[in-house]
Amino acid sequence: MQTVVPRELHQVISPVAHARSHEARIELDGVTKRFLTPSGDVFTALEDVNLVAEPGQFCAVVGPTGCGKSTTLTLVSGLDRPSAGTVCVGGALVEEIPSGISFVFQTDALMPWKSVLANVALGPTFRGVRKKQAQAEAREWLRRVGLSGFEDRHPHQLSGGMRKRVALAAALINAPSILLMDEPFGALDVQTKAIMSNELLGLWEQTKPTVLFITHDLEEAIALADRVVVMTAGPGTIKAVYDIDLPRPRGAVQEIRFEPRFLELYQQIWESLRDEVERAYARTAGGPR
Repeated sequence: MQTVVPRELHQVISPVAHARSHEARIELDGVTKRFLTPSGDVFTALEDVNLVAEPGQFCAVVGPTGCGKSTTLTLVSGLDRPSAGTVCVGGALVEEIPSGISFVFQTDALMPWKSVLANVALGPTFRGVRKKQAQAEAREWLRRVGLSGFEDRHPHQLSGGMRKRVALAAALINAPSILLMDEPFGALDVQTKAIMSNELLGLWEQTKPTVLFITHDLEEAIALADRVVVMTAGPGTIKAVYDIDLPRPRGAVQEIRFEPRFLELYQQIWESLRDEVERAYARTAGGPR
């Protein structure tokens, strides 16, 4: 089913409660974000964005480069404020980093001088959990992401995929009610990305946080999400929202991509996304807008 909406740090770790229902709802209402460029001009990254992610929903956001996808996450996380409109988490206006949010960035947001175990244990430690208990929780999460035996390694001693597992464990150890992910697997090779996508789905299905997942990969978005949001070329706004009716649990993402319904959804969403990608390319190439 398609719902079309017309008009349109580092690892952030907050104190968390394993919130469900109302506390995990994300709502952007008429959000516009402007920046001042070095030359003094005003650049509009987002314009009149209206977006809702329901509690426990996996929502993927796709759009061309520069459409404001990452900016959307910084507004939801409280790391920045909108120029106009409102951002609410759990029915409350976002004026600081809300409790219950974990953020996984594009780059490895790990402290290079700390061990893998110490990196994952940071969240509980910041919340006042005693060191021994924090490390025990960290060991359990490293086991869940398949990194038992690597506790004493440092980030530079791990592969890219392994570092992403550490980042995922560091986010999920906090039992977040909301998980923000900014192209977390974008730099990985195809095989590693598929493995990480499967692991993410398995871990998400255990606790069902609300997920806002930014990606350039439409196949990845459909394979993971309950809902796919298409953003326009900058200034970014919401062009369309598609409900993904593939059954859960999804199984291996490598296999679901060959299912007839997956291919139908891909074709439908790509028709909407393609125009925005072409517009964005024409701008950067100096062509007509």
